[in-house]
Amino acid sequence: MLTCLSLTYNHVVMELFGYDDRSQNLDAVFAALADPTRRAILSRLAVGEASVNEIAAPFEMSQPAVSKHLKVLERAGLIERDIDKQRRPARLKAEAMAVAVSWLEEFKKFWISNFDQLDGLLEELKKAETKGRGNE
Repeated sequence: MLTCLSLTYNHVVMELFGYDDRSQNLDAVFAALADPTRRAILSRLAVGEASVNEIAAPFEMSQPAVSKHLKVLERAGLIERDIDKQRRPARLKAEAMAVAVSWLEEFKKFWISNFDQLDGLLEELKKAETKGRGNE
């Protein structure tokens, strides 16, 4: 019973802080981006669409292993794949990445504000130090 109440409470708290269905997709996006191989695959796809074999070529891994990475990226909404005869070319999708970038932008504002405050404090300390030297 306590676990059920905790889950309900956590859900209410997450809603208060703006965690909604879009945020759940963020979990998949950031999980996909956590792997360096998947980030490298995204970098390759930024150049243009490619087949699994073309993507696998520079990696020291099997084509099935690359296919697994592509499935993770596809489930996260970061890529889409078409069926073109025998090929299944993959290409980047911007929407999921844009949601992640937007979420990160909120924290960028936070850090810029904190750095501005720090700059102000350092400036005040410099002025106080300069005044202290002038009185010696």
